[in-house]
Amino acid sequence: MLINQMKKRLLPSVILVAALFASLSASVFAQATVDQVMQEGEKRADAGAAEQQRVEQIANQTNDLLNQYNTTSKVVDGLITYNSLLQRQVENQETEKAALAESIDNVALIERQIIPLMTKMLDSLEQFIALDTPFLLKERNERMARLRDMMERSDVSSAEKFRRVIEAYQIENDYGRTIEAYKGTVPINGNPQEVDFLRIGRVSLAYQSVGGAHTGVWDTESGDWVELDPADYKNQVADGLRVARKQVAPDLLIIPVAAPSEE
Repeated sequence: MLINQMKKRLLPSVILVAALFASLSASVFAQATVDQVMQEGEKRADAGAAEQQRVEQIANQTNDLLNQYNTTSKVVDGLITYNSLLQRQVENQETEKAALAESIDNVALIERQIIPLMTKMLDSLEQFIALDTPFLLKERNERMARLRDMMERSDVSSAEKFRRVIEAYQIENDYGRTIEAYKGTVPINGNPQEVDFLRIGRVSLAYQSVGGAHTGVWDTESGDWVELDPADYKNQVADGLRVARKQVAPDLLIIPVAAPSEE
């Protein structure tokens, strides 16, 4: 009887303890569940931040690659243009090489033809000097002798030889357009005397002895020197000598000129 009463008293207490334990367990479980959820949320947030960072890194790398691609593309375009220009230059050089090769092949032929031509030119020039008015004969003949010697030299190129021959022609051509005074000798009364020559182109070659006692001119018809009347030409030739030496300003001169040939 007593035991039953004790059981009846203990039963509510056990139920109360069980209820409290169940309530406490539920609270603890609920708290654990919330913590897990929060931890999972934090993990997901961290994972999302990491993924976002990865996305941003990939985006930055993509932008860098795109910039590199654009830069490389511009470089490639420039190289294509440059290579195209070089190709045209190479083609032009190949054309020039072909032309030079052809010219080199023709050098021997041209040289064989030009040497006889220069020899004929010297012969003609030498003949011209012999038939021309006899001014500066020593200088002109020495020039011809140097040209003859040069033609036999192997250390002088054909181009240089041709240049020198043309230069001699140019000098002879210039004589016809200039006025000049120089010293020389002329046989007067059988005796060579020092005189001053006055050359006016190839039109007239006169002389006057030192002091002016004798004045003469070259006569192309007779091929000899002819003495002039000092009263008519002494002063004129003297004035011409001063003009040629640039001692006075150019002026009108009266000089003897050979009559034109009837042929």
